[in-house]
Amino acid sequence: MKIKALTAIAALVAAPVAFAGGADDDKLVVNGEIEMVTKAKAPAHMENVDEVISGWHFRTDETQALQMDDFENQGMIFADQGLDAWNTVAGTEDKSCASCHGAPEDSMVGVRAVYPKWNDDAGEVRTMAMQINACRTENMGAEPLKYTSGAMANMEALIAMQSRGLPVNVAIDGPVAETWEKGKELYYTRTGQLELSCASCHEENYGNYIRADHLSQGQINGFPTYRLKNAKLNTVHARFKGCVRDTRAETFKPGGPEFIALELYVASRGNGLSVEGPSVRN
Repeated sequence: MKIKALTAIAALVAAPVAFAGGADDDKLVVNGEIEMVTKAKAPAHMENVDEVISGWHFRTDETQALQMDDFENQGMIFADQGLDAWNTVAGTEDKSCASCHGAPEDSMVGVRAVYPKWNDDAGEVRTMAMQINACRTENMGAEPLKYTSGAMANMEALIAMQSRGLPVNVAIDGPVAETWEKGKELYYTRTGQLELSCASCHEENYGNYIRADHLSQGQINGFPTYRLKNAKLNTVHARFKGCVRDTRAETFKPGGPEFIALELYVASRGNGLSVEGPSVRN
């Protein structure tokens, strides 16, 4: 039965795109005032897609409505917890995030839109999670947060919401180019018993039904994301890990170089879409 189930999934994903549950034409406006760009012309570096589409368009009307009102968006509860952590003194330096950055609504506007990005001082591509931990360890003398932990997701949600409505604008050239190319290679490499790549689902078959749901383009402009499936806030690398696991492959480590490269590449595929996090998905 297990082999038959795997075969059925592989056959479904390999089927021609039918758009049985494809993107709708609804408009996302949060709290009646934050207008989101949820469809945009594909960035010039994308080769096989003409239009980039937020995952919000592939959800049911009921799920979409949850994200349109902060009082209904369960992810906002975790962003509030992130704010508590932001103002909490921790570490040997007796500092909080607020000690250096002040209020997040003043200092974090636009931050989520450009990550992952190159850090000159560290000489590396950093995700937002990496930068959060660098601030904790280097400036606060505090312990780093576990990469996909609830505490990390909460802080990412707090920072992301300050950029809601702003366009994703992740750089792919200059010192990040090599990492971006590695991420692109990972995106198109088939892995696992099902021999699927990210592109197999999210580029070749978005809109097709699978497991009583339908595939989106896999955009990450809405992360961290509150998923109704597991009733918690989910980070990008946790979702990557789940996707790789679903191909029946050995997954990479969250926070490791493979997922950092993949995040850079996937984030750049959403350039032009609005930052939505914390979003709501199935």
